[in-house]
Amino acid sequence: MSHSNPCEPIDLVSIYGSEVFNDQVMRQTLPKEIYKSLKQTIEEGLTLDAQVAEVVAGAMKDWAINRGATHFTHWFQPMTGITAEKHDSFISPTPDGRMIMEFSGKELIKGEPDASSFPSGGLRATFEARGYTAWDCTSPAFVKDGTLCIPTAFASYTGEALDKKTPLLRSMDALNTQALRILRVLGNTTTRRVTTTVGPEQEYFLIDKKLFDQRQDLILTGRTLFGAKPPKGQELEDHYFGQLKSRIAAFMSELDTELWKLGVAAKTKHNEVAPGQHELAPIFTTSNIATDHNQLTMETMRKVALRHGLVCLLHEKPFAGINGSGKHNNWSMSTNDGQNLLEPGKDPHDNVQFLIFLSAVIKAVDEYADLLRVSAASPGNDHRLGANEAPPAIISVFLGAQLTDILAQIEAGGATSSKSGGMMHLGTSSLPSLSKDSTDRNRTSPFAFTGNKFEFRMVGSMQSIAQANFVLNTIVAESLSQIADRLEKAANVQKEIGVVVLEIIKKHGRVIFNGNNYAEAWVTEAEKRGLPNLSNMVDAIGAIRAEKNLALMEKHGVLSRVEMESRSEIQYEIYNKTINIEGSTMVEMAKRQILPAVISYKAHLAASISSVLGIGGNADVEKDLFNRISGLAQSFSANLAKLEQALQSTADLHGNSKTQAVAYRDLVFKGMGELRKDADALETLVSAEYWPMPTYSKLLFSV
Repeated sequence: MSHSNPCEPIDLVSIYGSEVFNDQVMRQTLPKEIYKSLKQTIEEGLTLDAQVAEVVAGAMKDWAINRGATHFTHWFQPMTGITAEKHDSFISPTPDGRMIMEFSGKELIKGEPDASSFPSGGLRATFEARGYTAWDCTSPAFVKDGTLCIPTAFASYTGEALDKKTPLLRSMDALNTQALRILRVLGNTTTRRVTTTVGPEQEYFLIDKKLFDQRQDLILTGRTLFGAKPPKGQELEDHYFGQLKSRIAAFMSELDTELWKLGVAAKTKHNEVAPGQHELAPIFTTSNIATDHNQLTMETMRKVALRHGLVCLLHEKPFAGINGSGKHNNWSMSTNDGQNLLEPGKDPHDNVQFLIFLSAVIKAVDEYADLLRVSAASPGNDHRLGANEAPPAIISVFLGAQLTDILAQIEAGGATSSKSGGMMHLGTSSLPSLSKDSTDRNRTSPFAFTGNKFEFRMVGSMQSIAQANFVLNTIVAESLSQIADRLEKAANVQKEIGVVVLEIIKKHGRVIFNGNNYAEAWVTEAEKRGLPNLSNMVDAIGAIRAEKNLALMEKHGVLSRVEMESRSEIQYEIYNKTINIEGSTMVEMAKRQILPAVISYKAHLAASISSVLGIGGNADVEKDLFNRISGLAQSFSANLAKLEQALQSTADLHGNSKTQAVAYRDLVFKGMGELRKDADALETLVSAEYWPMPTYSKLLFSV
């Protein structure tokens, strides 16, 4: 078991990006003209030249071999939500029985994995196996575990996207096109490219590996399917930002080092609200690289945890009754010349550029709330959304006091001022006065403006951020497209800008909400405003096939109708398979662990009662406990039979994935809840020495 010393000095300058074929390495290893051509492809979206790829492949191979690599892989992100890789060695035999190390431009650009073995939503059958991976030169290659990893997109033989990366890259192009139209209308002729940037905050749990190995539910599903509420949870609010335990600090130190080597700018680490829960936040980068880096982060977390005798849980709700884990997606738009298009500036009421882009985002979120909601839909997130600092399923936008006031001024006839935060005086000369932000924060909002970016808090901790970001990019591109259409035709651009912004505020202001998103009153108010409330994944999936959403993705070339429909099918399949695995795991644990333990303890109680009565004692306490356990055991057994029946009847509906998903939600998932109630009640009554698995108290407080 490896334990790095968190106090050991680290030469961060030398290790940062040391395993990455980054810009610095390319400058050093590539001929000047080749480097220049590749940079143009990366930064300006120009076509990749085959001869350039050949030279890059040679340099990349030599660099990787010097880093200890013996193999290469096209590293891609299929619809499983995790990464995939097939490893090929650099070895090429020679006629004289020796070998040389080779890697061609063709091998760099193109790979051929089996496309029928990944989720395709019907696009690929088993007899239609061919698929292709294509080098994404905008995300740098890296060496991991002795293999050169080349970030790639993944498509079928007939050209449909089978991955998360392809629509993300397409959406970035779409937003760039429309954002540049707006900038040109505003008189900006120098900006060449607009990219979206993301900084995803990653929440996770750490538990002891020995305890993890004793929980079949954690091993098979990533969450506890049974577990009574412990005497202590997060009530004392003492874990959040608390002192790091030495074992956790050692893990975090090694994690930082491993991520820095891979060029992941891990910045912030701390304890989260729930016991055993923690968070890592990186510095933002482009949406594409941020997505790749987040996948690497999750993978590295799991590997490093094992080296410390820990297991990293990334499920959205591994433990009932305490905070779940999310992935706060901090999203913005930036230009190649350093502008943040969502930066309000000192006087946002006078910042026309900011107000246009802000209005475009508000319009996009209101018009495509259903699509944004399904981008964060997962079986795990169904457990998390709506409480414990996770936003509810209703999409709304938090703007804060300053921006809300500016929009109100515009609606009333024109904005003339911007509220400032002022200064905060803490009442003692020993402490400095602090400048206040112009607005507070709202941790219950699903989509909150946080200074110069929007924080989409709905994404689940285990999910790829690609889907949320390609949806965000595309819906905002559509809003910008519609605004640009009007401004480009306007005789008086400045006047038309005022008209457009005012129209958006009046029509789409309903999506702005700065209050408590957990309040029941908000649910009622949101319904009055006409905002959708898609409370679970099964209901949310329908948005993918909505005509307006199909047309949107088709218009901007992000996903075709066929690709969209396949993703709808994949989402239903994910839900169905997940609930089936969870339900089946519960049945097995109930039959082979919980019921035998309860029966054994009942036998122990019966013997105790008989023994006490045999000596003329009073066994009322033993009898009462015996009867309570017997009653719960009978209910548990009956609910177990119901769950088994629900699983069987739902499995028989395999002809229609949507119908089957509804049944898994309404029959199986409900039955799982009933079975758990009985089991959790039994856990509080059965002696600890008889209970067959570690309890929440041990799982959450043993590290």
